[in-house]
Parts: sequence; structure tokens; C-alpha cells
Amino acid sequence: MTATVDLRVRFSVDDDELGRLHARAFGSPDAGTTPWRARLERHSVAWVGAFDGNELVGFVHACGDGGTHAFVLDTIVDPGHQRRGIASALIHTLRAEVTAAGYSWLHVDYEPALESFYASCGFRSTLAGLIRLD
Repeated sequence: MTATVDLRVRFSVDDDELGRLHARAFGSPDAGTTPWRARLERHSVAWVGAFDGNELVGFVHACGDGGTHAFVLDTIVDPGHQRRGIASALIHTLRAEVTAAGYSWLHVDYEPALESFYASCGFRSTLAGLIRLD
């Protein structure tokens, strides 16, 4: 079932609203205000929000390397709106925006449980490395 939501590209971000969505989606306490808007405007190629009326229920963005590679980050959907096709719609819209911006490659890192989701969005599995810096 695909939900009817309004997808908005490069929408005007409310830091508190996006922070609350992020906390709900990851099941963590709201850590207070994060400067989402400033970060996105400085580092992101594009961002997409899914809105149910005026309520932000999903979000994703991509950062670029200044060349041909962009990276999907923070794919989130409110737990009460999951399993309705919103995340897929967000990824497909983001992919189109990143392509239009001139990027040739779109990367995403994910946990094993999300492999089938990202495969359904056109990603193929690759090996990658990760190191925690703090």
C-alpha cells in the first residue's frame, strides 16, 4: 500500500520538527535542537520531506563529494507511517534530484535488515568499510 503524501524537495526545514521526527524514527529521546537547516544548506545536494498535510512524516537527504559521488543519509519515516511506500518514494525522488544535479553515483550504507528495501530501490550490495572516530 502506498500512502498519499506530499513530497517536497528542498523544503524549508524546521530544526525542531525534523529533530522530533528523527528521534521518533530511531526510537531515541529528543536530544534538543540540531541545526538541520544550516547543515543541509551547507552540505546537501538535495533533501526531500514527506508531508501528511502539514506534518513531516518522512525525510532523506544526500551529500555530495564535489565530483560524481553522492551519499544517501538519514532515511527516516515516522513509525506510525511506515510500510506504506513513503521511504521508497523519498529515495526515488532523491535519486532524481541527485541525477539532475549531475552526479553519476549514489551510495548508501545500511544495516543488513535493510538490504531488500534498498535493493527494491535499485541499489546493489557492495562491500564498504567503516571506522568510528570518537
